Amino acid sequence: MRLSDIIEEFIKGMLSPSVGEIRLQRNELAEYFSCSPSQINYVLSTRFTPAHGYIIESRRGGGGFISITQIKPKTAQQLDHLLNNLIGSSIDDRQANALCKQLLRHDIINKREARLMCAATCNKALNVSLSNGMKDEVRANILRSMLLSLVKGNQLEEENDL
Repeated sequence: MRLSDIIEEFIKGMLSPSVGEIRLQRNELAEYFSCSPSQINYVLSTRFTPAHGYIIESRRGGGGFISITQIKPKTAQQLDHLLNNLIGSSIDDRQANALCKQLLRHDIINKREARLMCAATCNKALNVSLSNGMKDEVRANILRSMLLSLVKGNQLEEENDL
């Protein structure tokens, strides 16, 4: 078994159904497995993606950590479709606005969230000296980050309602 497989299984073992989120220190994990932190990054970026049912949040610095949240399979499939097929690596203002309206129509987000997402990604908000292509990439990153945050927040609310 390869080291990346062992690291993956170790992390998944910590994420039991009753524990939906864990926090890890990248350096401590690298030290535990006697590998470089980049090996840990590789495992996280390839095996703990929304398509695989996980949301990764990284905080850098002295007290930095990596948070891994497990999301439900149906939500993971929907999120993967949104992030990769509808948003991709770049999205223009018109497409972003249409996407927000579509998410609202399908009750994925509420009216307030739709307004905030549209406001944060409109051309007026991105009125900085960047090329249109770069603005579209920034817009896509903002939408991706907002959707990941909403999914993570909604899942935590559902779990607390039980």
